[in-house]
Amino acid sequence: MSSFTPHRSSRRDGFPRALRAEWTRFRSSRGWALAMAASVLVTVSLGLLIAGGVHSACVTGKGEGPCPAPLVGPDGTAVTDRYYFVHQTLRGNGGITARVADLTGQMRLPDAVPGVRNIKEGVVPWAKAGLLVRQSLEQGTPYAAVMLTGDHGVRMQYNYVHDVPGGPHNGPQWLRLTRSGDTVTGYESDDGRTWTEVGTARLAGLPETVEIGLFATSPGVLWDMAQAFAQATATFDQIEPQGANGPWRRDDVGAVMESDGRTPHHPGGVVESGDRLIVTGSGDIGPATVEGGLRADLLLVGGAVGLIPMLVAAVTFLTKEHRAAGQREPRPARVLAAKAAVVGGVAFVAGLVTSGVVVPVGLAMLRASQNPIQPITPGTELRVIVGYAALTTAAAVLALGLAALVERAVVAVGLAVALIVVPYLLATAGLAPWLLLITPAAGFAITQSVPTFAHVDVGPSLLGGYYPLPPWAGLAVTCGYAALALGAAIAVHRGKVPRGGLSS
Repeated sequence: MSSFTPHRSSRRDGFPRALRAEWTRFRSSRGWALAMAASVLVTVSLGLLIAGGVHSACVTGKGEGPCPAPLVGPDGTAVTDRYYFVHQTLRGNGGITARVADLTGQMRLPDAVPGVRNIKEGVVPWAKAGLLVRQSLEQGTPYAAVMLTGDHGVRMQYNYVHDVPGGPHNGPQWLRLTRSGDTVTGYESDDGRTWTEVGTARLAGLPETVEIGLFATSPGVLWDMAQAFAQATATFDQIEPQGANGPWRRDDVGAVMESDGRTPHHPGGVVESGDRLIVTGSGDIGPATVEGGLRADLLLVGGAVGLIPMLVAAVTFLTKEHRAAGQREPRPARVLAAKAAVVGGVAFVAGLVTSGVVVPVGLAMLRASQNPIQPITPGTELRVIVGYAALTTAAAVLALGLAALVERAVVAVGLAVALIVVPYLLATAGLAPWLLLITPAAGFAITQSVPTFAHVDVGPSLLGGYYPLPPWAGLAVTCGYAALALGAAIAVHRGKVPRGGLSS
């Protein structure tokens, strides 16, 4: 019986011994340490170069100067709040009913003739026209609205970040908005008689006196990764205020002035025609995912390039002994697991140092240069920093798993770069963003510092803030690839004992 004791002890101590041996092997090599240092240096240098080279300037009625801080909504998100509003004062409970009889617009497309503006009829998908209630005309204050959109049917939106879908209507539609205390409810109807609730919003602290009425607005039309002018024109009829009174007042809320400080840039307006009000507006009411300031994740845009030395180190950590021995040798599963633990742990520390330096220091540099910065909570900043470290870990383990499967350093490095680095670079350029759904590059979503909102269209580029997956879902894709590659390698090598012992 005692003759089996050493064997059980050996199996129990096999992985810790293998782990110590692989760690000793890794830290004894200056080349691998330099590769990890190079990974940190490249990403930090590129991030701080971006932070130091950005100097935003805006032209206002007072001339050119620093851009103002982003407008912030009730929950701290950067928001856009520009629209044309025809409204009355409502004291206490009440509401308003109206039909959006028509929704048209104009948008600027790329110039067919150089220097000649190409303005076409049409509306962008998130052009909006409908009924709105808010506590005041001050930008960024709480609101609720029910609306007809250009291509997304009826929606109820409130406090900028919340969006509730209604029916998929694109033609004339009756809308109703009611207020009871802090609760605002939106309704829709095809005929003005039978009503369907779209959604309900609770606007905490809504004062007794509010503004309620009709609005129209339109975000810009997207050209690749840029936005150009667009506006929406809505024809309202069958207008019935309930509880509101007094004359209609007209405000181009949030209008941007020309350099003279008096002339609105792309002004809105309203035309009365019998019992109809024809309202024209441009802008948006919603999250400012692009125009709300610079994002923290842009400081990690060099992360894909910085990963290359780390991927090389992970691959050669496994394949170097083959070159030294001049032959291919199998290795037991515990050795592969130990190698993965070592390279993954070192990669995590390197990634944590990288993001822990470039994100806070880069943001401080951007603020010092008076650049507008997208609001970021401490929790989000921590997720970006730690998440990038987790991404580097998964990438390194994936590279090691590929090396164990193909056992050719050049091939393994090429595969790792093709799976992680190339899709990220293509998505950054706005090409094939769908690759971030199905490749290990999806993990870069963990660095996303501004949420992707379904009711805001952005260009298909990481530079514009477009990530097709939420942060943790993207990281899960990369981790899944890493686990699959390492698991397959362990399965292939399971039970095979190398001639050189555990250190081989």
